[in-house]
Amino acid sequence: MSNQEKHDMDERATDEATATEVEAARDATNWAKHVSKLEVSEVPEGALNLNVEGRRLTGPIQGFGKMWQKTYQVALPRTMAAPTDLVETWKKRFPEFWPKGNRFYASLTGIAPGEIALLDLSMPGGVKLSTGVMVLYADEESFTLMTPEGHVFAGWITFSAAERDDETVAQIQVLMRAGDPFYELGMPIIGHRNEDRFWQRTLVALATHFGEPGASVETTRVCIDKKRQWSKAGNIRHNAAIRTALYYLGAPIRWAKRALGTSRSA
Repeated sequence: MSNQEKHDMDERATDEATATEVEAARDATNWAKHVSKLEVSEVPEGALNLNVEGRRLTGPIQGFGKMWQKTYQVALPRTMAAPTDLVETWKKRFPEFWPKGNRFYASLTGIAPGEIALLDLSMPGGVKLSTGVMVLYADEESFTLMTPEGHVFAGWITFSAAERDDETVAQIQVLMRAGDPFYELGMPIIGHRNEDRFWQRTLVALATHFGEPGASVETTRVCIDKKRQWSKAGNIRHNAAIRTALYYLGAPIRWAKRALGTSRSA
C-alpha cells in the first residue's frame, strides 16, 4: 500500500469518526438531562403545582401494578401530512388535541427535552387530579413523556408518526405500571377503559385537524408482566388523586384562615 493510499484511508477514518461524534452529540441534545427531583420554574395561570415539585420521575420499574404496553394508531393519507410535519404540528399544538375537561399546561418552550408540564385531569365522577409530566425525549419524528411519583401510572408515553404504504400513521404507545395499590385496584374496573378513551379521542382530534374527522383508532393492549411489585406498595404516600382530593376538601379551611387573617390585620 502506498503512502497516498494510507493517507486517504486515514482521512476517511477521521471523517467517519467525526460524523459519528456529531451524530452522537446531536442525539444527546434530544434527551433530557438527568434530574434527581423535579423543579417547576414557572407555574402557568390556572395550573396547580401540588404533585410535581420535588417529585422523582418514575418509569415502569418503579411502578406497582402489572406492566402493560398499550398502542393506539390512526392512519391518514400521506398526502395530508408527512410524518415529520405531523409530529411538528402535534408538538406545537399538543394541548389542543386533549379531550375536553383536561388541561396540559406546557412551559413557554413547549415540547422540548427536559421541559415540565403541569396537568389537570378529569377523573371518573367529576373528580380532578393534579399531576404533571416531563419531556424525556424529543426529535423530528417522536417525543416521549415520563411521569412523576404520584401519577396514575409509572411509565413512558411516546408519540410518533411513520410512513406505512401510502399512509402516515400517528401512534401513541404507553409502557406503564399502575403507580400504587390504589390505582391498580381501579385499573380493571375503569382505569384501562378511561385511559384508552383518552388517547383514542386525542388521536381522533389530531386526525380531524388534518382533515380526517371519521378516522378510526386501532387499539392494542398487551400485558408484559403479570406480577405486581409489592416492594413498591409504599408509592401510595405520593398518590396524586388522594392528595388532590384532600387539597380541594381543605379549600374552605384555607379560605377561612385567609379571611380571619385579613380581618385581624384590618
